[in-house]
Amino acid sequence: MHAGQTVFAQLMEFLPLQELRRCVERYRGDYKIRHFSCLDQFFCLAFAQLTYRESLRDIEACLRAQQPKLYHMGVRGKVSRNNLAHANEHRDWRIFADFAQGLIATARQLYRSEPFGVALANIVYAMDSTTIDLCLSLFPWAQFRRRKSAVKLHTLLDLRGSIPANVYVTGGQVHDVKLLDQLVPEPGAFYLLDRGYLDFRRLYRLTQAGAYFITRAKQNTQFYRSDWRPVDRSTGLRFDHTMRLTGPKTSQLYPAPLRCIHFIDAEKGLDLTFLTSNFWLVSLTIAQLYRARWKVELFFRWIKQHLRIRAFYGTSPNAVRIQVWIALSVYVLVAIAKKQLNLDLSLYKILQILSVSIFEKSPILQVFSEFDDNILSPDPSMQLKPLNL
Repeated sequence: MHAGQTVFAQLMEFLPLQELRRCVERYRGDYKIRHFSCLDQFFCLAFAQLTYRESLRDIEACLRAQQPKLYHMGVRGKVSRNNLAHANEHRDWRIFADFAQGLIATARQLYRSEPFGVALANIVYAMDSTTIDLCLSLFPWAQFRRRKSAVKLHTLLDLRGSIPANVYVTGGQVHDVKLLDQLVPEPGAFYLLDRGYLDFRRLYRLTQAGAYFITRAKQNTQFYRSDWRPVDRSTGLRFDHTMRLTGPKTSQLYPAPLRCIHFIDAEKGLDLTFLTSNFWLVSLTIAQLYRARWKVELFFRWIKQHLRIRAFYGTSPNAVRIQVWIALSVYVLVAIAKKQLNLDLSLYKILQILSVSIFEKSPILQVFSEFDDNILSPDPSMQLKPLNL
């Protein structure tokens, strides 16, 4: 029941704080810490994400301006730029990564029946990466090119609800395909991959685990057709073949049969050839599934626009990872609150409303219920009469 809490405190009630305490104990995050705990650090950086703070000084100034309300927000330690910088530099980033994984599990359970555009009961993941450009002199550990640094966010996105099932933060020099080595395949799940992940040895590991993949074929792929299926050419399909690789290396790396589907997307003017290990879905569904992979691109665009991950509060790998994982925790937390409160608003609108009402002491449901998309036209009778000069 609402008891005069700030909107920020009410939002934080959706967090499993006991799980965060277990993560802190696992990595001894509060060992010999007296004045600024991991929980204080999480709340401060979550506040920064929700209100679009640009630097540690910005966070310090805004929170100190609301000093009487910090205790009721859950912040017990002294908020200062030095405390935040030291915590980001030395606290183990895995504390917040493990905590985010717990939030992700909760969100995926809430969104498990969410439609994503294809009538399929299986779990469907889209895997891709996005690059965030950085200054080489400040981030030498993430050198990407001769005069440039970058951080890559390799993301495995659950298409139901657009929830990131896992995120791997690496330097820009790490190739996308190497992240398949860290992937734990789920039997029966579909993995939608672009051509950057076309490595037959790694793809065969997915097949052996009972998972399915859909990816784009390269033009120089050597194969022979062993079977074919009829297709409806009016849908854009051109052929649906069963094939085996014949390349001297690829035939050994992937000895099992593959399915090759050619599809022309007249709407976007694309000529696409898919490779998949699945043989029981109809060919048009395979094409529709790969089209749904676009959701991961929309996810990257969304988080870059609405979360603070394009500029970082610290320059060390640890500080970067902490900021990324807390930003993702805030994204998932808002998705959980949207579902739990039955809000008929987009995540963008929820974030915008939170950003201007974070210190208010109204019930959180009332804050969102007062939002109205309809802008009323002014009454002509209320207009001022023009002056006769």
